[in-house]
Amino acid sequence: MINLETEICRLLNIDYPIIQAGMAGGPTTVELVVEVSNAGGLGTLGAAYMAPDALRQAIDEIQSKTQKPFGVNIFAAAVNDDFSRLAEVQKALSPFRSELEIKEMQSSYQSPDWSEEQFAICVEKGVPIISTAFGCLSAVQMEMAKEQQIKIVVMVTTVEEALQAEVSGADAVVAQGSEAGGHRSTFSLENHPAGAQIGTMALVPQIVDAIKIPVIAAGGITDGRGLVASLVLGAHAVQIGTRFVGSKESGAHVAYKQAIFNSNEESTVVTNSFSGRPARGIKNRFIKEFEQSKIDPLPFPSQNTITKDIRTAAAKAHNPEFMSLWAGQSTRSLIEEIGAAEIVEAIIEEAKAIVS
Repeated sequence: MINLETEICRLLNIDYPIIQAGMAGGPTTVELVVEVSNAGGLGTLGAAYMAPDALRQAIDEIQSKTQKPFGVNIFAAAVNDDFSRLAEVQKALSPFRSELEIKEMQSSYQSPDWSEEQFAICVEKGVPIISTAFGCLSAVQMEMAKEQQIKIVVMVTTVEEALQAEVSGADAVVAQGSEAGGHRSTFSLENHPAGAQIGTMALVPQIVDAIKIPVIAAGGITDGRGLVASLVLGAHAVQIGTRFVGSKESGAHVAYKQAIFNSNEESTVVTNSFSGRPARGIKNRFIKEFEQSKIDPLPFPSQNTITKDIRTAAAKAHNPEFMSLWAGQSTRSLIEEIGAAEIVEAIIEEAKAIVS
């Protein structure tokens, strides 16, 4: 008998084993986080690109609107810019800027690195759960989190990363299969230039067998069937991103949401064209034409920084062909915008019908 009241529910003090992914860059609004948490899941603020003052304000707003637990997702790895090939890459980007009528270009760039300050703000504000991407917290940070009884969740893409997370003191890990949308949390791209490409069904049970802390499954999960299947594989919860991108409370651009509703399991590719780090998104002209240029992007986060003006202009023009449309592989059933609380309720009702 599959029990929907899992160890993760007890660990994170949530009603249902559903975690809304902390998607950086705009989709995870205060309203989305609050709705998911109030519905019994765990809402997560994607804070990696948020300036410190904006993060403080968002946390204050969340805390004023819900008494339920919520999480904040940040990058664990330090930001190291490399603009040594800037002129070369700008040549490949020029046609996009011309089409979008971008007149002014920056003369110099620097990617913000707020991760340490973001962590400190989470501790200061009493955020109950922090999740990390691209690595683990430092020993000093982990000690601070433990002192404040903050639960730490580390996103991983291999068994070895899960073992590292457990040793670091993490309370749980998210096993991100290759089906997942956006940037996954592969710690090092040296051995996996396209990110570790292990599917959710293969990854989850192997991590479950290798570590003692709870595992959260992620990647291609959108409904009650995915939740129950993940629990059968040994996970204690699921983390869902793409389905919440299309929710009413999501901050995703209307053209981004419509692109998801128009897509299917064949629509996405893994690309580093937008950010310099492999991420799964819906293939569009930007990806196709940048890759055809045969010019390698700058490494992350520098490529992400220099393409920001293109993505911003495309959003203003309602042009999805030049926007980063991060999405996972299970999009065929996602056809309309519904509320985040409805999504949580529907997944739980589907799961209950299966296990009853």
